This record gives sequence, C-alpha cells and structure tokens, in this order.
Amino acid sequence: MMTIQKSPSLLGGAMIIAGTAIGAGMLANPTSTAGVWFIGSILTLVYTWFCMTTSGLMILEANLHYPTGSSFDTIVKDLLGKDWNIINGLSVAFVLYILTYAYITSGGGITQNLLNQALGSAESAVDIGRTSGSLIFCFILAAFVWLSTKAVDRFTTILIVGMVVAFFLSTAGLLSSVKTEVLFNTIADGEQSYLPYLLTALPVCLVSFGFHGNVPSLVKYYDRDGRRVMKSIFIGTGLALVIYILWQLAVQGNLPRTEFAPVIAKGGDVSALLEALHKYIEVEYITVVLNFFAYMAIATSFLGVTLGLFDYIADLFKFDDSVLGRTKTTLVTFLPPLLLSLQFPYGFVIAIGYAGLAATIWAAIVPALLARASRQKFPDATYKVYGGNFMIGFVILFGVLNIVAQVGANLGWFASFAG
Repeated sequence: MMTIQKSPSLLGGAMIIAGTAIGAGMLANPTSTAGVWFIGSILTLVYTWFCMTTSGLMILEANLHYPTGSSFDTIVKDLLGKDWNIINGLSVAFVLYILTYAYITSGGGITQNLLNQALGSAESAVDIGRTSGSLIFCFILAAFVWLSTKAVDRFTTILIVGMVVAFFLSTAGLLSSVKTEVLFNTIADGEQSYLPYLLTALPVCLVSFGFHGNVPSLVKYYDRDGRRVMKSIFIGTGLALVIYILWQLAVQGNLPRTEFAPVIAKGGDVSALLEALHKYIEVEYITVVLNFFAYMAIATSFLGVTLGLFDYIADLFKFDDSVLGRTKTTLVTFLPPLLLSLQFPYGFVIAIGYAGLAATIWAAIVPALLARASRQKFPDATYKVYGGNFMIGFVILFGVLNIVAQVGANLGWFASFAG
C-alpha cells in the first residue's frame, strides 16, 4: 500500500523564521530607536520588515532554480560569478558564525546562572562555571540541528510558545499603563527633533529581521513548494513585527524620551532599561519573566541561525545527508564558535557591530542581484517576487542606506541621540 507523505505544517516553518528573527537583540530596539521615538520607530520597523521580507523572497525565487539542498555558495556562484560568491560567502560565514558565537556566550552565561540557582542552596552554593554553561547550552541545542530540520521546527515551536507567553506576561503590566502623552512625547521639555536620528535607527532594525540563512533550509523542508515557503516567511516575519511593535509600545509608552539617557550610556543594557522603568512602574516580576523571555529568544535564534549555517556549510563542502555527513557538518558549524566562546567569553560586542554591515550585503544587496540575474537566466520561472525591476532597485536602495548609516555612525557623520 502506497503511503502519502504529509507536508510539514506552515506553523513549523513560520516558527523557524520568527525564532531566528526574534533574538535577544529586540530588547535593545526601544533604546536604539529612542531618537525617532514611537511613530518614527514604527515606520522604520515596517519599512525594514517589508524590505527584509522581500529580499528573503528574492533568495527563494533564485533558490527554486537549483537542486534541493543548494545554498548560497551554489546559487551565487552560478548567477553572480566567483567574485560576488567570495564577497557573499565571507559575509554569510561572518554573520552566522559571529551570531552563533554571540548566542553561545550569552546563552552559556544564562545557563550557568540558572543551573547555579537550581542546584545551589543557602547552605551550599554551586558554581558550574561559564565554560560548563556554554558547553551544556551548545551541545543540547546542536543535537537538534544535527538530527534534522523537523527536530529544530518542533523544539523551536515549543520555545516560541514559551517566549510569547513570557513576552505577554512581562508586557501586560506595561501595556496596560501606557500613557499617550509619553508615547507621543507631548509633555517632554528636552530634545524635540526626530528626523536627524532616522538613519541611525535603520541598522538595528535590519538585524532584527535577519532570517535569510533559513530560506534554503525551508526550500528543502517543504520539498521545493515555493508558495508554502513564501507563506511561512510572511507569517514568521509578521509575528516578529507584531511583537516588536508591542514591545516599542510597552517601553516607549511608559518611559519618557528624556529618561533614556542612562540606558543609552550603558549601551541599551536590559537591566539599565528596567532600572529606568522602575521609577514609573513596578518591574520586579517583569525582570524575572524578561530573563526567561531572553533565554527563550537566545535559544530560538541560536537554532535558526545555526540551521542556516549548517545547510550553508553542507553545500559549501558538499557534505551529504548521511549520519557521517551530518556529523562532519555539525563539527564545522559548531566547533569554531564554541572554541572562540570558551576563549573569549565576553568579547563579542565589537564583532557584533560589524555583523550588521556584513548582513546588509548578504540579506539585502545580494538577494536583489540574484533576483535580477535569475530572471535573465530563467525567464519562464513559475515563481517571481512582486514588484518587478522597481522592487529590485527598492531593496538595493534599502541596503545602500543601511551601509551609509552604519559607516556614517562609526565615523560620526550623523547625530546620535543621547537622551
């Protein structure tokens, strides 16, 4: 009797996309967009969401012309040539490895604290150490990536449900106490201009919608069904956008714009943000739940990012899908960032700043160029992204604006909001 293979659910793919996009970095969004404030930050988030979702669909359009399992190395080399493939390959590897490293270090630190609290008592304190925390965090989650995309889908869905529950528990009190005069900055006596800070808000929002490494993984997962991949991308990025807007509303509706100075001075640190909020609302229980949320966010992002890196490495080195092949891919995926994390447990802050610049090349400019090249090479394609050539130019302009914003911010060309 013939068995009909059931196609994976849309929810699973959407959860992988949402989980990758909603990283712990979202907690810094209200601080990073304090210069443009609430209306400006919503417009920036929606603009970034649209461009990043469209560029992800452009990768999908190009990917569907190549064999299942093909990732950036195969596609960029064929459509854009060797030089672009080297530039893109370096940016993909740099971004995904740096993010994996960042998530191992931060996830390892939280794992260490949680286990020390769980295993210790007032009489006998336990300290398992940062190294052990990082190893436990990395090994458990890496096992899901080694198993299959389905295992990542299942575990990510569980983590995202926990993350969404924690998010709503932590923001319920904040959302119910939003003050319109604070949200629309009608009572402030400090800095009143918003437009000069628009460009500097863009790069942070771009990093908040990074999921592009997962597109080849989803093409494989949904057995080349472009429509299902497209829907999962829209649902996943749409969920991320809703959560970001609610978080902006919760924070910028309670903490006046002028009160962001100490938070900005500490680089948008979450504890500094909660300390500033404490003057306006009770935040003790929020701190506990937000720590849980941050851990879920780090774990889901880690799974999503490393799944994309795993499939890129498999394509680059032509490792097959056997147990031995997946083991080799797992070692190349996880070992370098793990060793780096053990050697430099607090050193990712500088590197992560440059990850955004590399991500702009790989997640905005290259996808648009791929769409243009694939339409020239495969004019009879069944799936094409909306907007024609105008949309290709629109996404490239978005990428150029982000590069100008990031380089300009580092060189001090633009005003930076200090509170």
